Amino acid sequence: MELDKIKKIETSVEKLGNKTARIYFLVQDTKGNPKAGVSYIYQMAMSLLKKGFNVKMIHETNDYQGVGDWLGKEYMEIEHIAIEGQNLPISPEDFVVIPELYAHVMEQLKNYPCGKLVLCQAYDYMLETLPPGISWANYGFLKSISTSEFQKEYIKSVFKNVSVDVVEPLISEVFSKKDKPSKPIVSIHCREPRDTAKIIKSFYLKYPQYRWFTFRDMKNISQTDFSKFLKESFVSVWVDRESGFGTFPIESMISNTPVIGVVPNLKPDWMNENNGIWTYSFNEIIDVLANFAQNWLEDNINEELYTKMSETGEKYQNKELFDNKIESLFVDYFNVRKEMFSQQLEKLKITEEK
Repeated sequence: MELDKIKKIETSVEKLGNKTARIYFLVQDTKGNPKAGVSYIYQMAMSLLKKGFNVKMIHETNDYQGVGDWLGKEYMEIEHIAIEGQNLPISPEDFVVIPELYAHVMEQLKNYPCGKLVLCQAYDYMLETLPPGISWANYGFLKSISTSEFQKEYIKSVFKNVSVDVVEPLISEVFSKKDKPSKPIVSIHCREPRDTAKIIKSFYLKYPQYRWFTFRDMKNISQTDFSKFLKESFVSVWVDRESGFGTFPIESMISNTPVIGVVPNLKPDWMNENNGIWTYSFNEIIDVLANFAQNWLEDNINEELYTKMSETGEKYQNKELFDNKIESLFVDYFNVRKEMFSQQLEKLKITEEK
């Protein structure tokens, strides 16, 4: 019996040492609709795969539509596994990475002796599916990865026994600085569709002189078209009070398109008074937009705004930094787990010798 345990632990140590231990990333099926949070997971998975790790994407149902049409065909070349109707082959040396909204999956994995990580991009959803009084730690998830320092501190304030590492999102190279003059188009991106409708209708009613301006709702658009439309626009409008990070404003800044937005409940690390036009009041958005539109028509926009936007955007397109951060984290996770198994192995060998 002890010899069998020793052999299994030796196998785990070996797999952690040569990177053949599996890393499972659970992804949501967006039914073909672009979603920044899913893009982030795939970027992380692809980065690890290219660094030699054994990465697999898992999804709940067999009819998973995938991300090939909007994110890129190469991401669908990563091995995908449907967990519907089957038990996932998880060994003690493997790792599972579960988004914060999937507490029911965390509960299902409660008794699995594998490495467990919560990927928390949306702090506002982290309690959504948890029963009252239950923490991630109750399911054996003691580590988390998040996207910002502010979000990290919030998570730690709620889940006292969970350690949190930060990996800031990487903005795709598809987004770049515009090389043509902007058009009188407003790119608008709101979490709630009714906010989008309210802003557009209110703006046209209160400022009929700007009815020749066009609003473009940026929901459900491929990355390529998203980038193209941002470059055409003279300004972006962003309303997402529950945002945990906010990629849309960064993508706008990289495109050299100024952003008008409502400050989220949890202010992002990247946001400052000089890299956008921010307000705490939703009702002020249309007035701020009208004022900016008039200044744009008069060629009266402060150049410092564009400078600060560019400085902010550059920080989130450093792929080497992103790749190194991801690799370093998982090397650490593997090493800690390998050391834990090695210690168990030594104890078992001593017991066996006796």
